[in-house]
Amino acid sequence: MKKRKLAAWIFTVVYGFVGWFIYGLARMVSSGNEYIYIGFVCIAIGLTVNYFILNIHKRMAKKWTWILVGVIFIVPSLLYGSYDWYIRSIEIANAEVDLSTYQPHKQGADLARLEEPATFQLEEDLPELDGATALYPVYAAFAEAVYPEGTYGYDDHSESPVTVSKTNGAFQRLSRFQADIIFTAGPSEQQQQALKQMKKTAIGKEAFVFFVHKDNPVDSLTLKQLKGMYSGEITNWEEVGGRDQNIIAFQRPEGSGSQTGLQNMMGETPIMDPPKDQRVDGMGGVIEKASDYRNHRNSIGFSYRFFATKMVEDHNIKLLNINGIVPSVHHIKSGEYPLTGKFYSITNGTKNPHVEPFIDWILSSQGQKLIEETGYIPVKEPGLPAE
Repeated sequence: MKKRKLAAWIFTVVYGFVGWFIYGLARMVSSGNEYIYIGFVCIAIGLTVNYFILNIHKRMAKKWTWILVGVIFIVPSLLYGSYDWYIRSIEIANAEVDLSTYQPHKQGADLARLEEPATFQLEEDLPELDGATALYPVYAAFAEAVYPEGTYGYDDHSESPVTVSKTNGAFQRLSRFQADIIFTAGPSEQQQQALKQMKKTAIGKEAFVFFVHKDNPVDSLTLKQLKGMYSGEITNWEEVGGRDQNIIAFQRPEGSGSQTGLQNMMGETPIMDPPKDQRVDGMGGVIEKASDYRNHRNSIGFSYRFFATKMVEDHNIKLLNINGIVPSVHHIKSGEYPLTGKFYSITNGTKNPHVEPFIDWILSSQGQKLIEETGYIPVKEPGLPAE
């Protein structure tokens, strides 16, 4: 028996190293959470082998041996299934907006339109436009007013001059001179460093907003409280006047427009590193999960006002007042809302001769009218210089 115990110990140590290597390798190559299941299976194999090394099976009826072995291998599946269900319950699904409803020159497209023809028209050498998801309705409206009729697929970079790569993708295309103008809320430090000839022009204003489930009793937060939540100093809603619940503070990937907005708000305050299941690929997804009463009534997310209130529908979120100020059009125009920011047309040394006249037109009364009719706030009123 002593020899068998020694053999079991030796096997456990050796197999432990091998199993840890397999688990680590699975974690590196796994596209999801499959490595968790592999870890459970490795443990099950180790227990089963030790079961036979120690001759425990000889002290039990044969049927119980097989039942026990079966249980050992079934339990990992149950554990992984439970874990995977939990992750999926708070994981952000692909809940992006149907952007096809904003395509230029598409019948029934939900775009702002001028009552008269645009004073600036193009027929050829069309500038390649790209940008953030939330700003697609704006620059799609520009394209419909200025570009000739045709099919403009928002995801077809090879054929369409008006596409959506999201903020990070748009900056990458701009840095590779694959886009002439992108429309975003502004670059992160890393994105700015990649653009050697960057020129950004403010064309509109928007509010960076935070939202919670509509049943969350908290209606307003201060900037100090928000910084506390996203730095990890405030972890329970009770600390800011809510229920005794842990705060789930969703974030976006590095380089996304709204994550850059968060970084700008936080300033010198370090942002906590979020758990993997609280990092979100698409803004639509975080709104979807924040509105899920069963699982996310204790969550908080961030976006831009127009996207959260106009582009995503059928949700149960409410926008928070910041420092007691409502993120309304009036307070954005006046600058009273503390998280009011500009969005830009950004170029990077394009050779297209139509780019500068196009941007000048965007700043004209017609371009600013389209920004206002879309639902954003123009940077200038007709007859006044741009800010």
